[in-house]
Amino acid sequence: MTRLRPLLALGASLALSACLSFGSKPPPTLMTLTATSPVPAQTNRTGTAARAITVLPPTATQEISTLRVPVRSGNTAVAYLKNAQWVEVPAVLFGRLLSETIASTTGRIVLDPRQFSFDPGTRLTGQLHTFGLDGTRLEAVVVYDAALSRGAEGIETHRFEARVPVGAATAAAVAPALNQAANQVAADVARWVGS
Repeated sequence: MTRLRPLLALGASLALSACLSFGSKPPPTLMTLTATSPVPAQTNRTGTAARAITVLPPTATQEISTLRVPVRSGNTAVAYLKNAQWVEVPAVLFGRLLSETIASTTGRIVLDPRQFSFDPGTRLTGQLHTFGLDGTRLEAVVVYDAALSRGAEGIETHRFEARVPVGAATAAAVAPALNQAANQVAADVARWVGS
């Protein structure tokens, strides 16, 4: 029995190292989104629940519920861009970008959905339909269907879309174009939400 333990330990460590070596190698850099209109440091806001807005992370299609960047060619074919990977799934990154942009451009108090003890005020949610590269037209494309609940006033919906030309189907070219398209959609949403 005592001779068997070292053999079992050796077998377990070999199995573990084999599992770890089969994973795909990450690209040298990861992609993220950065707000073109961040909230300045030392910003204070006070107000009523009527002035607050809670931004819920959008839902996303399976195609973009991944760290990889989809490339569409035509209406029915999807591949993924080589050596391109997000730090987090696009829906999470885009939700944060929306919050930052709305807070900086409208002056409203923006609450995180986890701040459940507060009155959420107006609620913004939606679905991220497209967040990737149109390989046929070489354009970064972001399509977001927003839904705004204003309590007793009812619910409004609106589709937002932005397209930004891309020089090449590479991570270095696609990352800034997707960031620009996402910021354009976020700015449009902020204008729609209003102050």
